[in-house]
Parts: sequence; structure tokens; C-alpha cells
Amino acid sequence: MSDREGTGSRRGAVTTTELRRLRNYINGEFRDAADGRTLEVVDPVTGLPYATAPLSGPADVDAAMAAAAAAFPAWRDATPAARQLALLKIADAFEARADDILAAECRDTGKPLEVTRQEELGPIVEQIRFFAGAARMLEGKAAAEYMAGLTSFVRREPVGVCAQVAPWNYPLMMAVWKFAPALAAGNTVVLKPSDTTPASTVLLAEILGGVLPAGVFNVICGDRDTGRLMTEHPVPAMVSITGSVRAGMEVAASAAKDVKRVHLELGGKAPCVVFEDADLTAAAEGIRDAGFFNAGQDCTAACRVLVHESVHEAFVDALLKATAEVKTGDVEDPDCFYGPLNNAGHLAKVAGFIDRLPAHARVETGGHRVGEEGFFYAPTVVTGVQQDDEIVQNEVFGPVITVQTFGDEAQAVEYANGVEYALASSVWTKDHGRAMRMSKALEFGCVWINTHIPLVGEMPHGGFKKSGYGKDLSAYGLEDYTRVKHVMTAL
Repeated sequence: MSDREGTGSRRGAVTTTELRRLRNYINGEFRDAADGRTLEVVDPVTGLPYATAPLSGPADVDAAMAAAAAAFPAWRDATPAARQLALLKIADAFEARADDILAAECRDTGKPLEVTRQEELGPIVEQIRFFAGAARMLEGKAAAEYMAGLTSFVRREPVGVCAQVAPWNYPLMMAVWKFAPALAAGNTVVLKPSDTTPASTVLLAEILGGVLPAGVFNVICGDRDTGRLMTEHPVPAMVSITGSVRAGMEVAASAAKDVKRVHLELGGKAPCVVFEDADLTAAAEGIRDAGFFNAGQDCTAACRVLVHESVHEAFVDALLKATAEVKTGDVEDPDCFYGPLNNAGHLAKVAGFIDRLPAHARVETGGHRVGEEGFFYAPTVVTGVQQDDEIVQNEVFGPVITVQTFGDEAQAVEYANGVEYALASSVWTKDHGRAMRMSKALEFGCVWINTHIPLVGEMPHGGFKKSGYGKDLSAYGLEDYTRVKHVMTAL
């Protein structure tokens, strides 16, 4: 997986200049980039480099795609039961190596260890096991004679080699959301992690490599140009990316040249609509948790509160009281709720939204960096915002929650839908009829009612508009990695 040339450091540790060395995984072997180029990987807790990863170029992408293409026929022809067994073994291996996985993931992302263990590792294992079962449950129309003397039936088949690009906010979980349905359906995979968070994906290759035939699962590290080489490559039949709208648009344009399938999970700007009859304390605490989890670096984060004008002051008081309980800064502290932002550039981006606030907006709490090392940002609540403000319309992707008011249900719907994103939303009310009306009117791929952010493997996750298309999780996610073929035979 990697060579340890040194330990790097975190706060309070002895600083060394030696860096851990990560490698690509191609055709069952760990390799450096063909031309030897590397990238530094920075620990966001300290702001210091702790590892290097390959900066993969055309030769590396060619090798990975060739390996995946060569492995595809045998994996395609494996029985669903065989693919299920492989995924179940992978899930077992994840549990057996939980501590190693958590250490790699938290070093790259700065996430608190125990929060990640509880909130991410368990669901990841369950999601792999879900897709193991789904591998044996593909559905289609019953065979029948739709024309006299001819029988028709439908085959669901894997699409082929899948080029997949995972993001830095949930490197491991998003990798699982990509490889698990793809492998379950009989595809082979070339996966690229973000250049800032490659470690857990490289460890993933080691784990899967102990189960899968060579070439079925490949990992190449690199930067944006590496990802572009993958999406433009002639071999993949499908490209899947979780990332920014800009990245998704570039991928879609590139894939169009070869008419590749594209699966896009992009940004979000989730509205949380709080009505006057809601349990304000429960709403404030739920929105706090869903807004600040993972430092707000979540496309479904509860970042945009719309509260009825009659309870605005009471809700803000409840939200500020709840926010006061949120801790960041020392990820070794068991009470630390979230860690640093991912990188220095992203810290500057989040801070920029606060620096550019219009005069009518008010920072009620937070709005500043925490500490002098690493990329920590305080939990922040901003009130007085208006619908056309930059911070309302654009994705901050940080620990920032805005609050604005609405007058009636129609205006709540107008404001909620009045952004370019359409991934997730929530409604807080005790009125069942209102909840049902809102769930119909809100143009988002998910509508939570009196909760925000829980996900289950059995239900689909994916958005509309500039949040992308295609579904992760669920049987719908598996179907996205298949193609449908009609077969007709004369009797």
C-alpha cells in the first residue's frame, strides 16, 4: 500500500520531515506513477504535509483502464452469487481493519476519530452488505408474448469499465457508494480519490485486492488533470463523479464526445423550512447537528434555514443556544464535534463568504478562524439574510448556517426552490397535511420531515437541477450501473 518513510506529526508530536509514500493500485499491484511524479498530502489539523501520492499521468491511466478492460469479461460473467460473496468478504474485511481505515480517513480529513467511527464506518459496512444482496435482486419485466408467436424478455447487464472520481469531504464513504453498486452489477472500476485525501482509498485497494481478481478494482491518485484524463479516455463506458458543479459540467461535456454514460452527484444548498407550529428546540438541535457535522462539508448540510416570521426570534435563540454546545479545534477531544476544513484554499473560500456579507446580514456567532494552525473555522450562524444574497444562493460548504424569514407557505416554497441546487431539504412542522404538501412542492431529491440528514442504503440519494443526476444507494443506484437489453425469440 505505502512505504512509511516517517510519521509526520500532529499537534504536540515531534515534527519530522519524512513523509509516508502512497502508491497507485493497478492490475493487482501497487505502483508509483510511471514518470515518478508525486503530490504532497497535507494534514488539515496541522497544515503540514505528511505523505506523498502519485501524480498519475497518461501512462498510468492507460494501464489502469487496460487492466479494468481485461478483467471485465470474467467479472461480468461471474454469477450474482459470486459477486455477492466477494462484497460480503469486503464488508467483513472492513470490520476487521476498522482501526486502520479510521486512522487513514481521519489523518487525511481531520475528522474526529470516534465521531467518524460511529457515524460513517458502520453505515459504510452496511451499505456494502446492502449492495451484496442487491446483486442478486435485479428486476425487469416478465417474459411474455407481446406479439403473437414471439417471446420477449429483458436482460440487465453491466455497462463495462467505470471511471469514478470521489471527493474529499467523505473520501471513503463516497468511494463505497461508487464501487459497491458498480461491482455488484458486474462492472470493473478505475477509481480516483481527491488529491487531498488519497490515503483511505489506497488502503481500500489493499483490502479489495485481497478479495477481487486482479484488474477488477484499480486506484489511481492524481489531480484534476488526472481526472480529466480518466473521463476523456476511450475505454470507460460510464463516468461517475461526486464533486462541484463546475467539475460535473466539465465531466458531462467531456463524456458527451464519446456518448459515455454520466452519473453526477454535485452541490447542494439544502433549505430547512421551520413552520410556526414546529418544536423549535428539536428543530434547532436537529439543524445544528446536520449543519455543522463534518464542518458543514456536506452537500446535504442543513445550511439554509427558512423560519416563519412569527417564531424567528425564538428559533434563533434556540439555534444559538444549541450552537454554543458545538466544539471544534482539538480532534483528540472526545467532545469535539467536527474537525478542520479540508485545505487552506477552502478555508479562505468559507471565510470569504463571511467577509463579503451585505450590511443587512448579521453574524450572531462564529465567523472566524479557530487557532493559528490547521484549517479550523468556528460554528457560525448568520441572520438577516435575503433571498438574493450570495451566501443564500451559493454553496458555502462550511460550518455556516443562515437564517431568513418567510410569511406563508407559498413564500416558503418559493424561497426554498429559489436556488440552482436541488439535492436535499427538510420541513419542520406538526401539521401532517402541510408536511405532505411541502414534500410535493419542494423540488429536491430528498425531503426530510422533522429530521435532516439520515440516510439508509435502501433509499435513493441524488438530486435535480445543478445538483446532478443519477442515484446513489438503493436498487436505483445499482440500476444506474446496468444497461437494459430487449431479447425477442420466435416460438
